[in-house]
This record gives sequence, structure tokens and C-alpha cells, in this order.
Amino acid sequence: MGFFSDLKDDLSQAVNELMPEDGAEEGKKNLSERERRTAMPENRSSYGERPASGAGVGGSLEADLDQMLEKVEPEAVIQEEPASAPVEPDYAPEPEPIFAAPPMEEKLSEMNAQHSRRNSDEVSVLTESMLINGNIATEGGLEVRGSVVGNVEALGKLNITGMIQGNSQAAEIYADGAKITGELRSNSSIKIGQSTVILGNIYANSAVIAGAIKGDIDVKGPVILDASAIVMGDIKSKSVQINNGAVIEGMCSQCYADVNPTSFFDSLKNK
Repeated sequence: MGFFSDLKDDLSQAVNELMPEDGAEEGKKNLSERERRTAMPENRSSYGERPASGAGVGGSLEADLDQMLEKVEPEAVIQEEPASAPVEPDYAPEPEPIFAAPPMEEKLSEMNAQHSRRNSDEVSVLTESMLINGNIATEGGLEVRGSVVGNVEALGKLNITGMIQGNSQAAEIYADGAKITGELRSNSSIKIGQSTVILGNIYANSAVIAGAIKGDIDVKGPVILDASAIVMGDIKSKSVQINNGAVIEGMCSQCYADVNPTSFFDSLKNK
């Protein structure tokens, strides 16, 4: 507002300097006449009263400035509102469920159960120059001529003429001139040829042994020991055939036989 007041005073002083002294009286008369005429509605405008024709220039300009200054409102003071704090929800969000990963053994068992394995006619061959450090599994047959450090599993027939350090399992096992450290398991028969050395137990339904075994033999069917066989361990079977020249150091039990010797003699005592 101070700026407009100064502007008004400057303009009034300039008008008074420009106007002659004789015209001052006439200006006052014209100003009175203008005030009377501007009282009528038709002589009003958006900025206030307008002088009628013949009004003094100085009085009209001064009146317009007064009316313009009255229209000017002081600048509004803008006050910044404080930033509102973030509104927190009334409810607590539910924590996301955490699912623990199943152990590796359970996962492998589930995968094996879902994947039904079947015996394949394919035969894989490990040549003499091959050395496998790890487990081997195949749905077909496997012929090991090289060396394997790990477990071997085959759904088909397993032929071993090389070396295995680990447990072996197959539908049928034949070893000739092999060096095996670990147990042998077969759902059918196991045949151990000459010059084969096995340090481990044998589990099968039938067995023919012509090599050297240091371990127990558990066979649900017949066991045949050839003349070149050497066994250091106990033998459990349905029947045992020992050829001349075979060497056995251990206990031999026909626990799978149709006749139980213990019950037979117990029945004799009761008579």
C-alpha cells in the first residue's frame, strides 16, 4: 500500500504543477459537478465513478486513483501448512508365510517316487582309460572296465572287470578279474570269477564264487564255491555246494533251508 500512496502523491503534485492557478478554481467546481453527476447509476463503471463531460482533467485523474487504491487489497500472507505425518493403518499387516525348504533327502525320495524308473536295454561302457570320481546310476546295463570311486547303481546287468571303490547294486552282477572295495547287492544272481578280489559283504538270491572274498555272504538261494574260491567270512544261504579245493574260514549256516535243524531236534526230544 505504501507504493500506491507514494504514486498518488507524485501524480497529484505533477497535476497541480501542470494546471494553472486560474484553472484550480474551475477544477474544484468541476469536481463538485462530477461528484453530483457520478451519483447517478448510469455514470458508474467497474473502477468507480466517471466524470461527466467538461470535468477537469486533474480532478478526474485524482478521483480515479483514489478509487483504484480502494480496490487494491493488501497481499495475503500465505502460510505454509505443516506437512502432515503419514497416516499409519489401524491394523497390523499380516506377515508373509515362510515356507521352510524340505531336506535334500526328502526331496530326492519324492523325485524318485514321482519318476517311475524302468529297466532299459541300453548298456553303458566305461573304458579302461576312464576314471570316474563320483556316483553312477543308470536305467540300463553298465560295463565297468576302468575305475570308479563312488557308488554304482544299475537297473540292468553290471559287468565289472575294472576297479570300484564303493557299494554296487544291480539286477545281476558279474565280476571277472575285478578289484572291488564295498558291498555287492543283487536282486538276482552274483557271479565272481577267478582273480577277482572283493573286500565287502555280498547280498543276492544266488551266488557262484570262484574268486576271493573277505566278508559275509548272505544269499537266500544256493551258494556254489568253486575249487579256486577263498572265503573269509560267514555264509548264510539255503544250500551250499563246496567243490574240492575251496577254502572257507568262517561259519556256514543254511538258515534259509526248508528244514530247520534246531526245530527238528527239539521235536525229537519231546517224543
